[in-house]
Amino acid sequence: MHRQYETVIGLEVHVELATKTKIFCGCSTAFGGAPNTHTCPVCMGMPGALPVLNRQVVEYAMAVGLATNCAINQYCRFDRKNYFYPDNPQNYQISQLYLPICHDGGIEIETASGKKVIGIHEIHMEEDAGKLVHDEWEDCSLVDYNRSGVPLIEIVSEPDMRDAAEVLAYLEKLRMIIRYLGASDCKLQEGSMRADVNLSVREVGTQEFGTRTEMKNLNSFKAIARAIEGERARQIELLEEGKEVVQETRRWDDNKEYSYPMRSKEDAHDYRYFPDPDLVPIVISDEWLQAVRARQPELRAQKLERYQREFDIPDYDAQILTESKRMADIFEETAALCKKPKKVSNWLMGEALRLLKEENREADTLTIAPAHLAKLIELTESGIINQTAAKEVFAEIFHHHTDPEQYVKTHELTAISDEKALREVVQSVLSENPQSVADFRGGKEKALGYLVGQTMKQMKGKADPGMVNRLLRELL
Repeated sequence: MHRQYETVIGLEVHVELATKTKIFCGCSTAFGGAPNTHTCPVCMGMPGALPVLNRQVVEYAMAVGLATNCAINQYCRFDRKNYFYPDNPQNYQISQLYLPICHDGGIEIETASGKKVIGIHEIHMEEDAGKLVHDEWEDCSLVDYNRSGVPLIEIVSEPDMRDAAEVLAYLEKLRMIIRYLGASDCKLQEGSMRADVNLSVREVGTQEFGTRTEMKNLNSFKAIARAIEGERARQIELLEEGKEVVQETRRWDDNKEYSYPMRSKEDAHDYRYFPDPDLVPIVISDEWLQAVRARQPELRAQKLERYQREFDIPDYDAQILTESKRMADIFEETAALCKKPKKVSNWLMGEALRLLKEENREADTLTIAPAHLAKLIELTESGIINQTAAKEVFAEIFHHHTDPEQYVKTHELTAISDEKALREVVQSVLSENPQSVADFRGGKEKALGYLVGQTMKQMKGKADPGMVNRLLRELL
């Protein structure tokens, strides 16, 4: 009889926080930069250099904890995790083991079989390590300490996920919450969000967990999905052959779609954790916690609810507009100015998304000024410019932040709605195209489109197409 297996997955997600400076020193956290230029004695682990905690790191960690329904440890502290590795300059990493800042939370995801809550075991603060660069040519390894000391939070989930789809839904939700908070840009390609996957398989119906492996080196959602499928198949094959799964850390190679063992999995005691003697415990007062709670932005779920009440726009629009807080903010500000939410939504979902896609940019990078978009909508709605001109103006305010009224004036885009002048042009188009007139009268609707086109051409695109259509039908 064939055995059925169930996959059990838990994630450790590392998120680089959006602070200007590192967690324990004043060095820049900017991505890029020539190797070892964003460094000082503290983040390079020089003897005698002392760490000083960045307050903003604690506030971001609290904000993420509150947004993921965690309890906040108002008394927490840092511990040293001791291990020797060239990218780890002090030979220990400052992290939190015994008293992490957040614990026992969870977020709700949508799955194929409905809503499901994925538990969050804890969130702790820690410093990032440096980066090793392997030089094949010189056959040596170089180390860049720019990333060393960049603040991270590690979000440790419960083993509540059962397949790749649930994992991706959880990561998407987490990324959206963190971006809404402004706590990180969560760019997987720049390493500001990284996920390690803990995975085991067990026979359906058993209570005990199987032996788990941890997979590292996953820097895109696609790679994560492939790694889950690959590791699941590898473990089932071992069990089917009567072999044992070894608890170890594996490195996923996305090109070969295979994972390789890196090292046997250490337990906490292997790292000889102890409280960091250079850092005082963090005491979070009720006032401080309250202040952070009061500053929490409205998250997506609350926005969706409010949009249904306040704006008369379809649910589909609301879903797309709220995927990025930036887009939602621009939508709300523009709608407040011009009082036409559906029109604002049409422009953002149509032209704005099209232009962003053309430039391979995310909605978070949209910089269009609400005042300009509102003005463009007023110009279009009042018939001062037609739809063709409006698209041209939109591209202009999208790329160059030009004032729409100014642009319309300079480029003479005002629609000609003087009926008398238009009627004369229509008459001449009709007398120049007797064949199309005959076709239309013979029942060919298509001929009208041609005549509208000819009229617009003579008017250099500045006529109101609705009026052209009406006059043509009237004269025909």
